[in-house]
Amino acid sequence: MGKKIRVLVAKPGLDGHDRGALVISQALRDHGMEVIYTGLRQSPVQIAQAAIQEDVDVIGLSSLSGAHKTLFPKVIEELEKRDAADIPVIGGGVIPSEDIPYLLEKGVKKIFTSGSSTDLLANYIKELIEPGKKQNQPPKKIAHME
Repeated sequence: MGKKIRVLVAKPGLDGHDRGALVISQALRDHGMEVIYTGLRQSPVQIAQAAIQEDVDVIGLSSLSGAHKTLFPKVIEELEKRDAADIPVIGGGVIPSEDIPYLLEKGVKKIFTSGSSTDLLANYIKELIEPGKKQNQPPKKIAHME
C-alpha cells in the first residue's frame, strides 16, 4: 500500500457554514485519503501556508458565501507566490454554473457544485494525483468452470 493522498479542505473567507466541508472530509477519509481541515474563516494566505506546511497533494476549497470568484483565485496566487503552484486547487459549494468557466480560467482544476457525488470527487482526486494508476476497485468474481 502506497502513500495516502493528502487533501487540505478549507473554507476561505467569512463563510460560517461548514457542514458540507465536514461531509466531504469524512467521505475522502472513507476513500483512504488523509484529510486536513483548516476550519472556518481562513484567509488565502493561511490556506496556502497550511497546504505547504502539511505537504498536501491537493487543496479543496468550499464556498457558500458567493465570494468564490475572489477567494479561489487569491488562494492560487498565494500558492504561486510561495513556489507551490504545483498544488492543484479544486472547489465546491454553492457556485453558479456561469462562474465555473471564470474559475477554471483562473487556475481552479475542477468545480463540484452542490449535490455532486462524493465518489465522483474522490475518484477525480485519485486520478488527478495518480493519473493512470488503477484505482482500488472491488474484486471481480471469477467464474469457475468445471
